[in-house]
Order: sequence, then structure tokens, then C-alpha cells
Amino acid sequence: MDKNIINQIISFLKLKKEEQVIEIGPGLGALTIPVSKLLKKLTVIEIDKELCKKMENNHNFNNVIIFNENAINFNLFKIKKSRNSLFRIFGNLPYNVSIPIIFSLFKHHNDIQDMHFMLQKEVVLRLVATLGSKFYNRLTVISQFYFNIKILKNISPNSFKPIPKVDSCFVSFKKKNDNLHSKYDINTLSFITKVAFNQRRKTICNSLSSLFPKKKLIKLGINPLLRAQNLSISQYCLLSKYLNF
Repeated sequence: MDKNIINQIISFLKLKKEEQVIEIGPGLGALTIPVSKLLKKLTVIEIDKELCKKMENNHNFNNVIIFNENAINFNLFKIKKSRNSLFRIFGNLPYNVSIPIIFSLFKHHNDIQDMHFMLQKEVVLRLVATLGSKFYNRLTVISQFYFNIKILKNISPNSFKPIPKVDSCFVSFKKKNDNLHSKYDINTLSFITKVAFNQRRKTICNSLSSLFPKKKLIKLGINPLLRAQNLSISQYCLLSKYLNF
């Protein structure tokens, strides 16, 4: 990765020495080494055994705690943290599994302060999508239910070696303070959005007919002729609240 990009990423993180920081997918350590020098301790999660061995044998990783595990299934409670502290998570996520990793981290939202990731631009456009756009989908709703998401930098393929075939973005996930997650059941919300967006071309009175009669949608103040991409996060929350009664 280009050194200028590395320096910019580190500046975006605004790290403090005592913070509980986790890196997912450190790879060869392009970010790991400079970041670890700013911290008392850095925890990394890496699925590749050979890369983990290289890190273990590298003197630059003396203050790095290594977990040779799959980030998708990783339980953050394995990492010891001080009381009242929150995890700060960053990484250059493998593009083919970035969405499952992000969804798995949402389960730990109460223990996370913020997240910063390098992601494929196609995924990022869905994360930051606005209501009614072609990129607005289930990932948008669930992600923005928990976090405010912002593109910090668009990154050219030429910044990497080998050069990838896709554009990338570095994005921040800042936890929302509206406590929506404490008012609504995420499992119900996840289920409803999955059903709705699996048939996004249909109106919701058709795609959600097995869950909500047309009269109930009208009573809830939701136009039954809307499509999945035209329902706001608050409207999906309203539907999930009704379904839980």
C-alpha cells in the first residue's frame, strides 16, 4: 500500500496510546507496524496461519496480540478489555467477505466505539446510500440502523500492489446516539428487510403480504404501493415493532 495512503489512514484513526484497538486482516503488516507503535497494545485477527507465523517471528510485533481465527466467527469477548472501555476496530477487509464480517461485528455494537475499513467502492456505495437510490438495500438499512457511515477517502487501484481491478474507499462507522437498537429488535428488522429486498421490484403490499395485510400498512401510515428501497429506516423499525407484538 502507498505510504502516503497509510499515513492518511493513520491520521483518520486519531489513536490514543491506551485505547483498545483491533485490526482485522493485517496481511503483511503495512498498517499494523506503524499503528502498533502508537499503542500500548494492538490486537489483530488474521485467518492465514503463515501470515500469523511471520508476525510472531517479527520483532516489530512485540506489542501485538495475534488471533489466528476467522473474523466472521470471532467473538470479541475473547479479547480482554478494561471496564467501560470500547473497542476501536479498523482494517483492510478482504473484499469477498467484507459484508459478512461487518454484519458479524454488529452483534457487538454495544462494545464498539467506532470502526474504520478499507472496502470495495461497490460495497461502500450501498453502505452510504440514501433513501430511494438504486444502491439502497438491506445492507444500508442494517448498517445505518447502528452507525453513521462516511467516506473519508476514495482510493485508486494504483495505490496497491498488486493492483486490484476495483476502486476502494476508506470509510468510518461512528456509533449513533439515538439508541434505536435498544427500542427495536434487530432480528425482526433483519428478517423484514431480507424479505422486502429479496423482491425489491415488487410493491411492499405484495413482497410483505405474508407479514402485513394491506390495511395494516395503511393503518401504520405506510404507503402499500412503495417498494423496499422507498421505505426509510424508521419505517422498517415501525414494521418490526408491529411484528413483535
